[in-house]
Amino acid sequence: MLTAAQKTRVVLVILGFVLAALALWTRLCWLQVIHPNHWITIARRQHLQMLELQPTRGSILDRNLKPLAISIRLTSVFVDPRHVKNPTATAQRLAPVLNQPVGLLQAKLSNKTKGFLWLARRIPNQAAAQIRAMRLPGVDVLMEPKRVYPQGYLASHVLGFAGLDAQGLEGVELAYDRLLKGEPGWRWLDRDAKRRPVGAWDGPTVAPRDGLQLVLTIDSTIQFFAERELDRAYQERRAKGACIVVMDPVTGEVLAMANRPTFDPNQYSALVPETHRNRCLTDTFEPGSVFKVVTAAVALTKQMFRMDEKFFCENGAYPVAGHVLHDHEGHGWLTFPEVIMLSSNIGTVKLAMRLGPNAVYEGVKAFGFGAPTGIELPGEVSGVARPPSRWSKTSITAVPIGQEITVTAIQLAQAISSIANGGILVKPWILREIQDHEGHLVKSFKPTIVRRVIPASVDQQMKEILAGVIEQGTGKLAKVPGFRAAGKTGTAQKVEPTGVYSHSRFMASFMGFVPVEDPRLVIVVVVDEPHGSYYGGTVSAPVFRNVAADTLAYLQVQPSVVTPPAPPVSIPSAPAQPVERGMVVAAGD
Repeated sequence: MLTAAQKTRVVLVILGFVLAALALWTRLCWLQVIHPNHWITIARRQHLQMLELQPTRGSILDRNLKPLAISIRLTSVFVDPRHVKNPTATAQRLAPVLNQPVGLLQAKLSNKTKGFLWLARRIPNQAAAQIRAMRLPGVDVLMEPKRVYPQGYLASHVLGFAGLDAQGLEGVELAYDRLLKGEPGWRWLDRDAKRRPVGAWDGPTVAPRDGLQLVLTIDSTIQFFAERELDRAYQERRAKGACIVVMDPVTGEVLAMANRPTFDPNQYSALVPETHRNRCLTDTFEPGSVFKVVTAAVALTKQMFRMDEKFFCENGAYPVAGHVLHDHEGHGWLTFPEVIMLSSNIGTVKLAMRLGPNAVYEGVKAFGFGAPTGIELPGEVSGVARPPSRWSKTSITAVPIGQEITVTAIQLAQAISSIANGGILVKPWILREIQDHEGHLVKSFKPTIVRRVIPASVDQQMKEILAGVIEQGTGKLAKVPGFRAAGKTGTAQKVEPTGVYSHSRFMASFMGFVPVEDPRLVIVVVVDEPHGSYYGGTVSAPVFRNVAADTLAYLQVQPSVVTPPAPPVSIPSAPAQPVERGMVVAAGD
């Protein structure tokens, strides 16, 4: 029999065990039921390693669904240096497969402070298979997407390029990076208590969401025509640079856009800014005589002139505002259309002086100059169009003929489109559709009308004047066989660092549309510092002609009845005028 004291001790011991069990049970409930997430997170950190799974970047297609940019999946090699048993031996085995120096690999493999390091990105499948077969501790492989541009340099300035981590860096790749890149997923790698791999990938997985694909307004066939002809002019003229824009004048869709020099986006790591700059959007220049189209359209819109009205062009030399304005060729009396067709600086300035600075400036702004077009590509600039309050006493003799104002090629394309389509300014655009990765339509886009620029009646008069530029004037080399075309030449002097106009560096340009009766194409060509001939009518007009002819045939546009040329324009002979420093040499072309 237990004594009373012994019974008391037994009860106390049992009570102690009960209290201890109750405390342990309470703690377990607290850890596992009431507050489990903290400890689950700690356990995961110890036993799971999370790796980000990259989504497949969305494709970029042309308007006919031909691929311009796609993503393929290749294998990348990574390491957890803390689990590499012999860095030297491992580096020696990996070096010949990865084609990397042993010392570089050994340094990465020996870095015990890191839990994850890339050894090689997007290696060939054969090399990946060799590394898998080695079963090296701490070394593993992972599938990653790689950006590929199957057409090489074609439309490279429109597409831009994506970097090693699939981030858009230029062009459409940058502008729509958020849509293209998709959303990453996650995958967990099981480890034991000593953080050693214990098998294949396992545990919770979140699959990546692939990016959307974009359908552009670009037509790769028209793009090829444009690139071929631009490259030919660039090479033959040994030019500093060149650019071309091909647009649908009714919708504003950009069918082609190209620049020289160019680049292959597959080799983006070797690029320099000079090659991947999209000159159509980023480079401004004084347009020269192509800008006379604006002056003429404003003059007709204000109804201050008659089509048969004549202007005395001073036989090529006109003292005005303290200096002498020259034509590239001396003319006497010219009608309104002849002033534009023969690109008379003097006749154009006389038009502008009657209009006045405010009316000229209103026309400049109405045609979209001095403001970005809003095309969905990065890097577009506004150009310079100063208001009359900032003009000098000579500005009225400069702005109407394309001096003291700077423009971009895309602005010229937008402006001449408003002549081609009946007087409506439309926004240039590049993105036609957004699709999911299976090709289902997500969103489509439509043309954007900005405003009416000129009345329809004036537009018809301008079409005939610009057709005359090609049929009788300075743009004869722009004639497209089987079609009536319209356009304007331009040859502008560049400004030297000293602030005076150069006598050796020029911008040769041409802008036009075809067919006149039902315009399907607007084409703007700009060649920077051509050698040999530097006139827009001899350098840029042939590019327009060749691109237009091939594109119209490709689009199966039936040739129109060519109107017989009008009688030759009577041009009074005049002695050649001396060229003064700072005056236009060839802007009349």
